[in-house]
Parts: sequence; C-alpha cells; structure tokens
Amino acid sequence: MNKPSEPSVNADAFWMQRALQLAYRSYGTTSPNPPVGAVIIRDGRLLGEGRHICAGGPHAERQALADVYARGNSEYLRGATLYVTLEPCSSVGRTPACTDAILSSGITRVVYGAVDPDKRHQGRADALLRAAGITVCPGVERPACELLLRSWAFSVQQGRPWVTAKVATTLDGHLTRRSERFISTAETLRYAHELRLRSDAILIGGGTLRHDNPALTIRTPLSPIPVEKKQPWRIVVTRQPEAVQGRDYRMFCDAAAERSLVVGPVQDWKALLQQLHEERGVVNLMLECGGRLLRRLLEEGLVNEWMQEIAPLLSGGKDAVLPGDSFLPQELRLRVEQCREISGHILLRGILA
Repeated sequence: MNKPSEPSVNADAFWMQRALQLAYRSYGTTSPNPPVGAVIIRDGRLLGEGRHICAGGPHAERQALADVYARGNSEYLRGATLYVTLEPCSSVGRTPACTDAILSSGITRVVYGAVDPDKRHQGRADALLRAAGITVCPGVERPACELLLRSWAFSVQQGRPWVTAKVATTLDGHLTRRSERFISTAETLRYAHELRLRSDAILIGGGTLRHDNPALTIRTPLSPIPVEKKQPWRIVVTRQPEAVQGRDYRMFCDAAAERSLVVGPVQDWKALLQQLHEERGVVNLMLECGGRLLRRLLEEGLVNEWMQEIAPLLSGGKDAVLPGDSFLPQELRLRVEQCREISGHILLRGILA
C-alpha cells in the first residue's frame, strides 16, 4: 500500500457518518455508557469498524481494531485514521483505556465528533494523543454526534436520567375516550414501542397500573430488537405499595418480572431519578403515566422531552392531559424537532425549554 494520502473534509464527514450509523445501532443497549461507533480507514479503504454494544463490553475503538485483525488488515494499520463519534476514553474502568489501544496500534490520525462531556476527562485523550505525535481532528459532524449523545451527556452532567413524556391525546386534550380503550392506532403503537426500545426504564403511577394493567414491554417496534437489549425497568410509583405488590398484574408475572420495581410515596423526585441513574444505570427514562403524575414532574422541572400523539377526535373523555385547577409554575414552550402524520394521527416531538 502506498503512503497515506491527506483525507479531504468530505471524506472525514463521510466516514464519521458511517461511525454514526454504527453508533445508532447500539442506542438503548449501552447504558449507563454512551452509544459510540468507530471506523478505521487508510487511503479511502475500510480496514475495520465497530461499536460499543453493552456496558462492560469492549468500547467502539477496540471493537474496530479487533475487526481490522479479523479482516486480515492489520498490516495496514500504521498510518491509518480512526473515526469515532466521541472523544476516546483515557481512563480505566470496567474496560482498559482506549487511548492505550490507539497508541499501540500504529494509527497516526484520530478524528472524533463530540467532546467528552465529563469535566473529569474532557480533553484529556485529545491532549494525550497529540503529545504522542498523533494528528487529532475534533468536531467533525459534531452536531450530529452531540444529538446522538444528548441524553447520555445530560445524565453525565446532571447525575439523573433524561426524561421523555409520552402521551396519546384527543384533539380536546384528553387521555381517554368515552367508549374505546385506546387512542393510538396499530401503526402509532409501533412508533411508541420504538421509544421503549431506546429507553432504559418506563415509569407509571399506581392508577395506570390498576386501570390498564400494562405490560410495558417492547413489542414489534419499527426497528429490530437487538439481542443485547433487555426489557426496560418498569417502575410503579404509588402511595399504597402494599396494595400493588403480590397482585397478578402482568408486569409482575411475565418473563421480565425481575425488572419491575414498586416505589412508595415520593418526597424528592430528583433524588429518585438520581437513584435510578446510579443504581440501575438509567440514562433514558420514559413516562407513560397519567396526568396527575405527569403534572407533578412538569412542576418539578424534570421533564426534558415531550412526545405527543394527537388523534383526530373530540372525545369529551374524563381524563385530561394535565388535570387540576392549579397552573404550572411557568409557561413551557416546546422546541419542535419532529412533526409527522401516521395513519391520520399527528406525532409531535420536541424539547421542553
């Protein structure tokens, strides 16, 4: 193979987009770690690629290096470029530091997208690689990489999960209909299960458990369910835990029953979320609760993302999205990131500012 040529900006973007595709395949399986993808290239030729699959397993950079050897391309590593969606790790945790593997590989150029959001490690790998004579190019496709890592970066910085509220409502703002049980269609339910696929935990209240007896499992989402994906933690918050435990509710009797938790009355919601992050590794938490519990979390300022399915119905149902006469502490505006129509229903998704 000839001397490595200088890569173009377009080539950097192209290969980083490939790394992003790999990383998205791991979204929902890596918590409390981030989903990361890596690609190793020389002279425009793919030598190997990899992604972080699950916590405790090899990181994306090491998976890509292993793939290089598996493909018989190790002789071309010297002078190669590594593309990775997140600044490589430089500390030893459950796995060795990726910078050690990079330094011993012969790679001479490292291109990464997002900076490590953890202040304890931020920039350390960048400086270490540069000091060893490796060319480092940060920030390639940075907005796309940061979007992928948004919930994980939030959990690192805040010590609690990114919270997404999912509601299905009628045009007149109700969670229920007069005669039918469900508002969602079969197609929009598949979209909802896609959200479960990307979540680490789902939270409901005792009323939702008693009235709906939900399974809260991932079933027929839009994407294939990875073999590494565990069913989300299913969390019931109730003022009467003794009235729930030991009953024949679906979530306590199925194959994932050990991933069902009952929590008594909550005095400090932020503390509960921090506990779920620290003890259960929850990075993405989805709310599928009723209006009263949803209102409480909105009042506490703990909801980051809003996903609403709006059915073309004026139902006059009895359960409002946000029941009660009291007002929220402040007006909340949705920064819309997605608005689409599925089988006659509108799906609205965005960030609560």
